[in-house]
Amino acid sequence: MASGSIIEMRGLSKTYGSGAKQTVALRDLDLSVERGEIFGYLGPNGAGKTTTIRLLLDLIRPSQGSATIFGLDIRADSVEIHRRIGFFPAELSLWEGRTGDQIIHYVASVRGDARGIVKHADELAERLDLDTTKKVRDLSSGNKRKLGLVIAMMHSPELLILDEPTGGLDPLVQQTFHSMMDEYRDKGKTVFLSSHVLSEVQAICDRVGILRDGELKAVESVEKITNVEFTWVDVSFRDALPAGLQQQLESMPSITDVSTNGARVRMRMIGDFDPLLRAISSGYVKSLHVEEPTLEEIFLAYYSGDKEAS
Repeated sequence: MASGSIIEMRGLSKTYGSGAKQTVALRDLDLSVERGEIFGYLGPNGAGKTTTIRLLLDLIRPSQGSATIFGLDIRADSVEIHRRIGFFPAELSLWEGRTGDQIIHYVASVRGDARGIVKHADELAERLDLDTTKKVRDLSSGNKRKLGLVIAMMHSPELLILDEPTGGLDPLVQQTFHSMMDEYRDKGKTVFLSSHVLSEVQAICDRVGILRDGELKAVESVEKITNVEFTWVDVSFRDALPAGLQQQLESMPSITDVSTNGARVRMRMIGDFDPLLRAISSGYVKSLHVEEPTLEEIFLAYYSGDKEAS
């Protein structure tokens, strides 16, 4: 990874309203994104991720603080910054009556070097299995998002800013997208990716920043932030819950948050399965289902210092 910061945010804040009705969307954000990395910007919906991106793009103005991209001020130099970046918004809006090709050619003509940009757009569309001859109104939501990715990437920008880019894409296309991001990083370029999908972050990001209620809680490597080893386990019995099972599970140090519903028991488990399997062997197990924790649950474990779960 090449050295040097591409994005620098210092004390960046955004509030709406005033007095008792004031809403804090972003509070005192200090964050650097390095050249040549894929940086995951994580948080549940409403955490302030999109607000941050809109501030960086000068679509809204900060209440206080400052930020630079490529060493350029996000407000004074926004035109030059926009020339050098690619952006994919969470809420994608395209000309419904135009074909993908028409939109690509128009945007390419605005950016300059239209022939080279269009050629690259065609290559990207082929990789994403996108038919650019169709009008936008005839595209599925997933194909509209593919078109948005093509437009964001077709001029090979130095920095990609992507806001929830893979929502609505099927798993195979998501894998293609991940490969494209890896290639992008290998060229020394930078990606700032907002997401609430843990698997996506694990697949492609180098570092992550965790945002919650408008405040940056941590910046860590992906390995550290996703090293949460607890799982949720659901066990359903054919007849009824074996007598004394709930009390037995609650006494086990590796199991917490035990709840029952008829012949079903749900729990949070850390470590090996063998103690649990021995405990439930007295009943006829109809099904056993294991779930990975959600990103929000990982947040809660991380924030609360639940170190036995991380």
